[in-house]
Amino acid sequence: MMCFIGRLLSSGCGHFKKNLGAMKRYNHRVAPIIRAEPTRGLIDEQVQLEVVHLAPSQRVTLQSKLLSEDADWWEAYGHYASDSEGIVRVTRDKSHGGTYMGHEPMGLIWSMKLAPGSRPGKRLRKKDVTIPYLVIVSVYDGWISNTFDKRAALASVVLERFYMAPGITRLELKEGRTIGTMFFPPGPGPFPAVLDMWGGGGGLVEYRAALLASRGFATLALAYLGHKGVPPSLQSFDPKLYYFEEAFKTLNNHPKVSNGNIAILGLSLGFTLALMMAVELPDIHPKCLVCISGSHYHILRQGETDLPNFQFHSDKVKMTEDGSMIWRNIIFPFPDDPKLMVQVDKVQCPMMLICGQDDQNWPAPESAIEIQKIMKAAGKEHLLTSLSYPQAGHLIEPPYSPHVRESKFKMHSANKTALMDAHEHSILLLCSEKFV
Repeated sequence: MMCFIGRLLSSGCGHFKKNLGAMKRYNHRVAPIIRAEPTRGLIDEQVQLEVVHLAPSQRVTLQSKLLSEDADWWEAYGHYASDSEGIVRVTRDKSHGGTYMGHEPMGLIWSMKLAPGSRPGKRLRKKDVTIPYLVIVSVYDGWISNTFDKRAALASVVLERFYMAPGITRLELKEGRTIGTMFFPPGPGPFPAVLDMWGGGGGLVEYRAALLASRGFATLALAYLGHKGVPPSLQSFDPKLYYFEEAFKTLNNHPKVSNGNIAILGLSLGFTLALMMAVELPDIHPKCLVCISGSHYHILRQGETDLPNFQFHSDKVKMTEDGSMIWRNIIFPFPDDPKLMVQVDKVQCPMMLICGQDDQNWPAPESAIEIQKIMKAAGKEHLLTSLSYPQAGHLIEPPYSPHVRESKFKMHSANKTALMDAHEHSILLLCSEKFV
C-alpha cells in the first residue's frame, strides 16, 4: 500500500511541484479588505483608509460614490500601487491619477464630481442633517477611469459622514418673527452660541450650524430669504434690521445659551448683514464676527426697504463660454460715497474675514483689502484677522466638501486647502478667549 502511494506520488511529482509553486504564489492571497477609521464620523473628520491583502506592487483603483438627496450620483477615484507588503495607505501613498493626484488623504471625498450623465449645474448640499451621507468606497484591480459598474470590486466599505453628531438636539424655531433651526450640544449648558446666516440664495440652510453644534456651540441657522413666513426672496428688508435684531436676542435669551457669548457668522449676503448688525444695532453686542465671501457694500439704501436688483446691471455682468454669469463687477469698483458702504470702522469686536482670490460671484478679495485699510486707519487693526486663499472661489464651506467650478447660483467653490484652513481658523476664533 505504501509502495503504491509512493509510486503514485512519484509519477505525479512534476504536476505536484507545479501546483506547489502556484500555491506558494497565491496561498497568502487572502481576499483584499478595506480598513477605514472611523467608519462613522463628522464631515470634518479625516478618515484613515487602507487596503490590505493585495499583491506587492499591485495597481489598484480606489473609488468613492454617494447618492445625494437630489438623487444624483457623485463619485471620485484615485490610482494607487501597493507597497512590498501588499498594502495601500491613502494617508501615506500618492494617487497616480484619477479625480485627484498626489498625496491627498481625503481626495476620495473632496474631489467628488457628478457622475457622467447627471444633471449639470448641481452642487452637493445636505438638506436633512439628521441623516448622514453614505459613502461607498471600493477597490478595483488595475488602474481604471470608467466602467466601474461593469467591473467586480475586490472589496468595499461604507462610510457614514455626519453633520449632526449623535446627542445633538435639533429644534425648529418660530418665535415672534424669528424663523430658523436651533441646535444644542448634549448637556444643560449654557453654551457659547453662533448666529449663522447664509447668502442671497435663500432658504433655510442647516448643515453648517449642525456641524458647529457638534463642536460645542449652540447655533441658530436663521432663515431670512426665500423661506415660508419670511420676506420673499430679495424683497422687503426692514432698514432698521428689526428681524435680525430679534433673532439675535432670541438666541441670546435662550436658557441654554451663555448670555452675551454670541458670535455672528455670515456668508455672502450674510457677510454684509453681519457687519450691518454689528455696526447699526446698538442694543446687540456680538463677541466676534466671522465673515465669508462678501463685501461691505451697504445692501439697503437710505430710506429704502428693498434690496437692490442687481440683475438690472447687465452691462457689468460677464458671461463665460458655457453661459455662466460672473457678477463680481456689479458693485466694483466700490462707490466713493461712504453712505453706500457699511461703516466698518465702528465694529467693536474681533472680526475674521475669509475670501477666495478667485471669487467670480462677488468682489470679496477687494472688499477685504478695503476693510483692512479702514480698520488700520481707525486704529482697530488688532481686531481684524484676514484669510485669503489663492485659486479659491465664492463658496468656502465645511472641510472636505466637494467643490465645483460653477453651479446654478454660484461660481467656483473653494479649494480643499481653503475649506480646511478657514474652518480651523473659524473654530479657533470661536473658541478663543476673545469669545468664550
